[in-house]
Amino acid sequence: MPRYVVLYRFTAEGAKNLRETVQRARQTREQTEKRGFKVQTLLWTQGPYDLVSIIDAPSEEAMMGAMTNVVAAGNVSSTTMRAFDDKEMEGIQRQG
Repeated sequence: MPRYVVLYRFTAEGAKNLRETVQRARQTREQTEKRGFKVQTLLWTQGPYDLVSIIDAPSEEAMMGAMTNVVAAGNVSSTTMRAFDDKEMEGIQRQG
């Protein structure tokens, strides 16, 4: 499964509804896991980003669709990065 690191920032709407962030995150996690995703971790952070998540997705297309849905809800903007573990990186290096 492709793995992603996602960095989120609250939008003005998300900041306005900050007290509901944990419940929204739980609902989103439940919905995405029903569609075959595995949320490895979701952390609220200090600094330039408000949340960081590590997610295993069924496919690149599924991840794109999921991120489109999350951002369309209006509470966050995101930066999504494909991530590789050590074994995947070794395989990539052997191909190069």
